[in-house]
Amino acid sequence: MVGLSTGEKRFIHGGIAQDLRSDGRKRLHFRPFCVETGVIPQANGSARVRLGATDVIVSIKAELGKPSSFQPDKGKVAIFVDCSPTAAPEFEGRGGEELSSELSFALERCFLGGKTGAGAGIDLSSLIIVEGKVCWDLYIDGLVVSSDGNLLDALAAAIKVALSNTGIPKVNVDLGPSPDDQPEVDVSDEEFLQFDTSGVPVVVTLTKVGRHYIVDATLEEESQMSSAVSVSVNRHGHICGLTKRGGAGLDPSVILDMISVAKHVSQNLISVLDSEIAAAEANAKE
Repeated sequence: MVGLSTGEKRFIHGGIAQDLRSDGRKRLHFRPFCVETGVIPQANGSARVRLGATDVIVSIKAELGKPSSFQPDKGKVAIFVDCSPTAAPEFEGRGGEELSSELSFALERCFLGGKTGAGAGIDLSSLIIVEGKVCWDLYIDGLVVSSDGNLLDALAAAIKVALSNTGIPKVNVDLGPSPDDQPEVDVSDEEFLQFDTSGVPVVVTLTKVGRHYIVDATLEEESQMSSAVSVSVNRHGHICGLTKRGGAGLDPSVILDMISVAKHVSQNLISVLDSEIAAAEANAKE
């Protein structure tokens, strides 16, 4: 936990009220992003994202699987997050496990929609190979290397970047003479299809401190929050998911305003990530 004196707390609250935060940012400004792709060669896709002193890595592995009987026309995605004990003292022991579970659940809410997959930010139908029989299972693993606040947004950005770096192997399918036969699938080691990230959202978390809310809160700012709302928005402005944390309740009109602000901020964030992805890919080719 962040220990702050009364004077430090007043300084944080006063700065946010005046739209001048401790590090010089305005309330709705993110810290600079630093993006790397292809950081884990064994994975189908990977990325490292630094947001200030917050540092996260995401890897993506694609494996053949069988579609769920409830969704025979869709592939499957699982998201897991691990918080390194060296990232922050509170990550040691049960604290890290609880935060890992909380982040994994929140990311699934933001990227995969409800239980039916409605509103999912990742197109699960693109992962199907043979309906009802063979699909791709994507395993998305996140690692928190260091934490200075806003882990959810940083991990979501890393997932989006890693998916843009993901190649899905081409497959040849032999369906067999009978519809009941299990198809034979030949997976290429040389040809890959780029994963379509056009509908993959970013996550913008609005943290309420006093009467105002801010984006990309640092650990010190998060220690002063009453509540936070995280909204996942794609480049078309569509809401893919929403999650709230913190004990304080929010009036519906405030939540609607926060969603509106998140949609506005998300478009600039997507533009920044697009530029960072292009730069990272150009560096990787050199």
